[in-house]
Amino acid sequence: QVQLVESGGGLVQPGGSLRLSCAASGSIYSPYAMGWYRQAPGKQRELVAVISSGGRTNYADSVKGRFSISRDNAENTVYLQMNSLRTEDTAVYYCNFGQLGYAYWGQGTQVTVSS
Repeated sequence: QVQLVESGGGLVQPGGSLRLSCAASGSIYSPYAMGWYRQAPGKQRELVAVISSGGRTNYADSVKGRFSISRDNAENTVYLQMNSLRTEDTAVYYCNFGQLGYAYWGQGTQVTVSS
């Protein structure tokens, strides 16, 4: 089992920044991928960004150039730096951890972009 603890959500004005963190613990084996998904009210959960064990990244088109995903392998932690936030970025953000064909999810952290 893998446990994920997310932090860093909150309320921010349009154009502002937030940094999300997700720390994994438990039965962790390399290689593993980590990423962030989000779900807005009335919408399906969607990919935001993922990063492989080797550091390869992939982003949703809607966040390219504004969001940056990174990881600290020593701490089994993934970060999502979100800049130039827009109202349409408002959602619950979920951390995802994948290894050995299994996927684990965090509890979600609310990000609200509003003036």
